[in-house]
Amino acid sequence: MIERIWSGSSLLYLLLLPLSWLYGLVSGLIRLSYRLGWRKSWRAPVPVVVVGNLTAGGNGKTPTVIWLVEQLQQRGYRVGVVSRGYGGKSAVYPLVLDAQTTTRQAGDEPVLIYQRTAAPVAVSPKRTQAVQALLAQHDLDLVITDDGLQHYALQRDVELVVIDGVRRFGNGWWLPAGPMRERADRLRSVDACITNGGVAQPGEIAMKLQARDAVNIATGERLPAAQLPQAVAMAGIGHPPRFFATLEKLGVNVVQEVAFADHQDYSAEQLQALTAPGQTLLMTEKDAVKCRAFAQDNWWYLPVDAVFPAEQAASLLQRIESHLKK
Repeated sequence: MIERIWSGSSLLYLLLLPLSWLYGLVSGLIRLSYRLGWRKSWRAPVPVVVVGNLTAGGNGKTPTVIWLVEQLQQRGYRVGVVSRGYGGKSAVYPLVLDAQTTTRQAGDEPVLIYQRTAAPVAVSPKRTQAVQALLAQHDLDLVITDDGLQHYALQRDVELVVIDGVRRFGNGWWLPAGPMRERADRLRSVDACITNGGVAQPGEIAMKLQARDAVNIATGERLPAAQLPQAVAMAGIGHPPRFFATLEKLGVNVVQEVAFADHQDYSAEQLQALTAPGQTLLMTEKDAVKCRAFAQDNWWYLPVDAVFPAEQAASLLQRIESHLKK
């Protein structure tokens, strides 16, 4: 229902407009208070790159963060990552991740970034504290924040906005009548717009998510996803239909699609009940990081990589590097 409202295909959004106006007023006042100096923001001693979005729901921020970290690491830079840690609950904040940190403590996306990149990662509802904790333990050249475009307490040197190229901005209204955290004119002040899928508009950087071979969670075996036997596909991400569409393009024999809420926590019994004998359970990598401790032999995940046109990728990285050389 919420997708139909946000997409503009339902007029029920009219009932929610008063709440949206209130949301827009409050968020605008918060931003204005930082611009006028009524609230204090903190500047880190190293450059900060924000990868955020204007809309609620999954747009592809985390794959973009992973791509940036890996590209900058290949260039010899020491990169740290901070996140709010949504979906996790730690006894203390800020929390600097290590090999024993669970998704229940830090959230699924920070653990995924940590496992994929081996970069230092810290989480805290106050991202300033997360950056400070990272810098206290690591000698870094820059910090990337996964989400946080609207977290103005932390000053930033580069702002990147990831846009869902298919859904774009829906009906254009603020939450809850629409998907917007800020209005689309905010794009005029960011450094780059990255469009995930669909058709990139003039001035936007085109990005697509490219699937690798499927990986068995329990054994680490790799296999082209199309070679898996009957698959029950599950996704607990911001926009599950994107994952299911990817599997269809790959020619995976999907017998059932199961969508969970974003950042859904799972139990072994819950997931074991999804498959019948002879079937495989195929999930996103973001889901898999929450299942490693109790994974079954027929559970697989599909890793994806962000892919950019070479010229646009080089230009984006040069823009970030220009702040590192000051």
